[in-house]
This record gives sequence, structure tokens and C-alpha cells, in this order.
Amino acid sequence: MDKKSIFQLSQYDITQQIIETLANVYSRSVLFCIIESAKDAQTIADDQNMSISTVYKILSQLEELALIEVDRFEISEAGKKIKFYKSRIKRAEIIVDRNIPTLNLQPN
Repeated sequence: MDKKSIFQLSQYDITQQIIETLANVYSRSVLFCIIESAKDAQTIADDQNMSISTVYKILSQLEELALIEVDRFEISEAGKKIKFYKSRIKRAEIIVDRNIPTLNLQPN
């Protein structure tokens, strides 16, 4: 049986995935700009000076990790369904002790 490398193991570790996401400055800026109030992707892109495609990619990743949720839907004048996203956390703390990371997330 092959022994898996730390990198291969970390690909399946949700804590590691969340830590890597929080280490990314763009992911953090999206996540923490929707703590106080829910925003749609275009508003987030405008607020953070990011492309809409980058924001959608980050939102998808954050939603997959359950760090954000769809707060509500609205219908635009053109009849398009618009999602409003809100952060599920308001604080994140990462502690590494003896090479073992601990992730503490404070609910929003």
C-alpha cells in the first residue's frame, strides 16, 4: 500500500482547506466584507475592486466550505435571480501546536 504524502492528505482535510482559503488575501477580503450585511456578487466586486469572475470563484469556494451562505434572493428589473451572500463567521483563529493546526471559527 502506498503511503500518502502530507500534501495528498491535506487535500482531503477540511481544516487544511479552510486555513488555505483564509490565508488568501482575496478570499479574506470577500469573506469579511459580508459580515455585517449580505451583498450580491457585483456589489462585492465593486467594493473590493475585484473582477466579477474572481468574486464568483471565491464565493463558490467559500460556499463549498460552508463559510458563507445565501442570505436571500432578489429579482432584478431584467428578471434575473440575484443571490445575496452573508458570512457565517465573524472571526477566525488558527493555532499551530506541534505541527497540528487548530481552527477556531466564531459564528456570525
